[in-house]
This record gives sequence, structure tokens and C-alpha cells, in this order.
Amino acid sequence: MNIGDRLRDLGDIDIGPLRAAILAQEPAAWLEQEHRQKVFDVHRLTQSIVMVFINLEPWPAIELHKEPGWDRLADVAIPVMHDIIARHYPPGGTIIRAMAAKLLAGGRIPPHSDTHPSFHVGHRIHVPITTNPRVRFMIDGRPHRLQPGRAYEINNQLNHSVANKGADDRITFIFDYLPPEHRPSRSPAPAARPAPGSSAQRR
Repeated sequence: MNIGDRLRDLGDIDIGPLRAAILAQEPAAWLEQEHRQKVFDVHRLTQSIVMVFINLEPWPAIELHKEPGWDRLADVAIPVMHDIIARHYPPGGTIIRAMAAKLLAGGRIPPHSDTHPSFHVGHRIHVPITTNPRVRFMIDGRPHRLQPGRAYEINNQLNHSVANKGADDRITFIFDYLPPEHRPSRSPAPAARPAPGSSAQRR
């Protein structure tokens, strides 16, 4: 969403349980769902533990799927997401994407903007889990340093990129929140991959 600035600092957030759960995942968990890396070339050097993902084909109808990361992270990730939404956004919307994303040491996400219509109307929230001094996150040509323990909204309509020149991986928890005024009709997800519900639903 175009928020009128490059970045919005959403303040402090307790990431302790979420951070512990993400860092405890075995390497195989980061490779269970590689749709993001295959569909979006800019993310091919990343790995993800995906909780929820939207099927873009029926848009503007909303078809959500629980992915393998749901059972791995939902218990600790949902409180973090709901806390941020309650403090900064109107209730009654829908979380349409949620994942832990890892940019490997030495990896790079080239400059891009997020072009699908769902990105135009959803708030993109970053919750840094790990970083290092050699991570360079650029938005509209300006560097930004995102710190663990804080949450940020990113203007994903501006050109943005990330380079990790450090020796350690950079991990961020990311979710997209579609506020109620932008929520179109919703289609049921297949039974094998049920939709997780709106942001108000508790597991």
C-alpha cells in the first residue's frame, strides 16, 4: 500500500516467543513451501516458512490457504499480528499473507515494487527477527535499518531492495493486512487447505 512515506515505524513489539519458535525450526522447514521463490523471481535467494498465503487467481475474491508453517508458528505469531493490528489498524480486516522470510547470508533481493492489486490495498508489515550490521534495506533509494523488537509498515509501492552482505542470515516475519474497507468478496478455500479466517479469528 502507498502509505505516503517510505516507512512507518509501528513501535516496540514483544517478539520473544515468535523469535524462539522461528529460530528453533529445522532447515527442512524453510523448504516446505517454495511457491514464493518460484513465482516471484526477486525472492529466489530467500527461504520461507509460510503460514497463510492468498491464491491470486480468483482476485478480487479472497481465497486463503493454510500452509505448513501454520502449525509451526501460529500459536506465537497470531498474538503478535493481532497486537499490531489492534494498535494501528481498523478491526474486521483479513490477514492475507503471513510468513517468516529468510534472506541468506550473501543474498540479495533486487529492486522491485509489488504490483499485484492485493499489494495496493493491503498493509505490508515487517517484524525483524534477526539482522546484522551489513544488511542494507533500501526504499525509494534511501537506506533504512530495521531493528528486532520493533514493527514497521513498508511502502511496497515504492522501489525497494535488500542486500545481506553479512555472515549471518536475515530473518523477518512478514504479514499483509487487508483492512475492512478494501476487503472484497471471499471464496472458500479447498477443504484440504482451509482458510484461516479473518484477523479477528483466534485459533
